Amino acid sequence: MSQNPAEKTDLGRKLGLGAVLALGVGTTVGSGIFSSLSEVAGAAGSSLFLVLAFVIGGLLQIPANFCYAELASAYPEDGGQYVYFREAGSRPLAFLCGWISFWATDPPSISIMALAIVNYLAFFIPIHGLALKLIAVAFVLVFMFVHLRSVEGGGKFQTVITALKILPFALIIGIGVFFIKGDNFLSTAPLAGFAGAGSIMALLAGVSATTWSYDGMGAACYMSGEIKDPEKNLPRGLILTAFIVLALYAGLTSVASGLLTVDELAASDAPIALLASKIPFIGNYAGTIVAIMAIIVVIGSLSSCIMFQPRIEYAMAKDGLFFKSFAKVHPKYETPYFSIIVQCAVAIVLIFATSLSDLLGYFTLVALLKNFLTFGTIFVLRKKKDYNPSYRLPLGPVMPLIAMFMTGTLIVSTFVWAPVAGLVCAVVAVATGLPVYYMWERQNKKAA
Repeated sequence: MSQNPAEKTDLGRKLGLGAVLALGVGTTVGSGIFSSLSEVAGAAGSSLFLVLAFVIGGLLQIPANFCYAELASAYPEDGGQYVYFREAGSRPLAFLCGWISFWATDPPSISIMALAIVNYLAFFIPIHGLALKLIAVAFVLVFMFVHLRSVEGGGKFQTVITALKILPFALIIGIGVFFIKGDNFLSTAPLAGFAGAGSIMALLAGVSATTWSYDGMGAACYMSGEIKDPEKNLPRGLILTAFIVLALYAGLTSVASGLLTVDELAASDAPIALLASKIPFIGNYAGTIVAIMAIIVVIGSLSSCIMFQPRIEYAMAKDGLFFKSFAKVHPKYETPYFSIIVQCAVAIVLIFATSLSDLLGYFTLVALLKNFLTFGTIFVLRKKKDYNPSYRLPLGPVMPLIAMFMTGTLIVSTFVWAPVAGLVCAVVAVATGLPVYYMWERQNKKAA
């Protein structure tokens, strides 16, 4: 793929603090919270421990955002994790980071969310079969064009949709808090965790079960090169994101624990709908309200992913470690249009190949290892003389170690879920990625 040397390959800084918050909150508060309440309730085995699990889990995830805040302020350019590995001195690892993202994690996330939106739409309109998949494709195309046309317009849309997705949760919390029954906080399940309800092990099991609900808060790092005044806006936005999500989840779980017993929550396939049904003024319309909530929530996450994910291939292409066309910037819209189009095209293929999309889900273990190593880059980078972040996370090595520990718990649980598949995916990622990396590096040396 050839590229005109005169073609624009730099993106302007057009996004403010609001976009950083919208990307982080919009990506994190996704469809997962609609099921994770019951999963955490089942693990914790106690209403009180359910609330504590989300609060402690959220507090333990905050160090990850502190880490991203320091890294992003040191390297305010597009690419996120790819850039941090590259600057830490490991171009092969940086390449593998992007290689895995492009082929195994990012397009599947787009296809899964597009299909989820249509499944929630089916609550109102009977949709199935090919029609369902075609409507999912339409959603991908709509948001592809939104983020192709303008990064500013995409940022404004993301801010609006993120505000809209928070409002229904705020409504449930704001009204539900007046109908809480104190006795429900004392409800326990007969058995929980490894040693019964009320045990430390049950609480730890609950905390571990919350970690997926907080994933995605560092999304804005992928677009660091397009953030205005990044040395200030990125650290502020990333840290505020962590506290906003924590406050939202703490409020939601407090109301849920005050209105329902832990047994009811753990047994429910739709805990948010069950919660809404218990709130006066909302209860009669619970199913409709929750379906609308889910559609808005997943639309926000879909839009966010289409906005930030293609930036990693854009950054790689600029470094000569991916197809050169991925570095192209549209002369009028000033967006990495080729990277956005190709990633959405792959996602559309996966919409029609759901079995393949499910198979790619096994790459979760590799993606978690990538996150784990990202936090570890801080220890390497801090030894470099030219490492000069405008923000330094507090408590020295404690924060990155907590971030690595929390990611490590996910790695263990994911490995236990599918050990052979996870290891096979890791081997496939390395076996396919490294030869391609060395091929591109040879080409770069010849061109030098």
